[in-house]
Amino acid sequence: MKNKIILFIVIFLAIMPANIFAQHGGGSTVLGLPYEEIHAKHDVAMPYQYVREADVMWSKIIWRRIELKEKRNHILYEPIQPIGAKKSLIDVVLDGIETKGLTAYKARSSDAGSEFDVIMKEDELQQQMGASQEKLLIEVLEGFDTVVVNQPYNSADVTSYLVKELWFFDKQRSVLDVRIIGFCPIREYFRKSDPDRLDPQYKKVFWLYYPEARPLLANSAVFNPNSDVTSLTYDDIFQKRYFSSYIFMESSPYNRVISEYEAGLDALLEGEKIKNEIFNLEQDLWEY
Repeated sequence: MKNKIILFIVIFLAIMPANIFAQHGGGSTVLGLPYEEIHAKHDVAMPYQYVREADVMWSKIIWRRIELKEKRNHILYEPIQPIGAKKSLIDVVLDGIETKGLTAYKARSSDAGSEFDVIMKEDELQQQMGASQEKLLIEVLEGFDTVVVNQPYNSADVTSYLVKELWFFDKQRSVLDVRIIGFCPIREYFRKSDPDRLDPQYKKVFWLYYPEARPLLANSAVFNPNSDVTSLTYDDIFQKRYFSSYIFMESSPYNRVISEYEAGLDALLEGEKIKNEIFNLEQDLWEY
């Protein structure tokens, strides 16, 4: 009888899942779940459908702006400080540029058609993000001396993004489709002459080519506010259009920003007009 009990214990220990020991301190890894999260760690960007040039009946380039202060876009802004493997979008791409070879391109005042032609250097990126050097006078035995102090940038200063995308109608699949071409972080800052921070200024930091960034974004988990089980990635956010934005420019002979000829509410309505024109085009094509 004693031998049977010992045999039963040996068999039970052999078939018991290893993660049970991990949860109770019996292993080197402590898990807070009854399972190991492996899906997001090995996620890959879903390949695009192949499109032939001959099948594209219509196309138009659109530029959008995503404001991170909008409630729906908080998912791109938070967490402000990394929590475990979860980082904000800007922290993910900055880490990708620094450690994974992701290419940052210079952002110019007029970017239409020239967003990805000049690669940005590391010191230029630091400066665009707001890093600076300040000279301070300190008192020493012989009088005063000048000390240079490096002020690091704050990634939380990025409060919006520009997105460049191509809309097109593929007659082979009979669908109106979209491809994101790239996106650009926008840094918000205040001049020294504005100590009350009443007049925010905005600066384009750099452009990222989206197809190059997709593998990194597809492996960057995002907190899903609706479910802890269903994981999301930043690639999911962009591909499934889980963000709020407004159109500020469309491709045209002059590539004019809407704010150059409309202001305030009229500018927003002009963006909505462009969006409705694209929607109506799809409906018109289905009539034939």
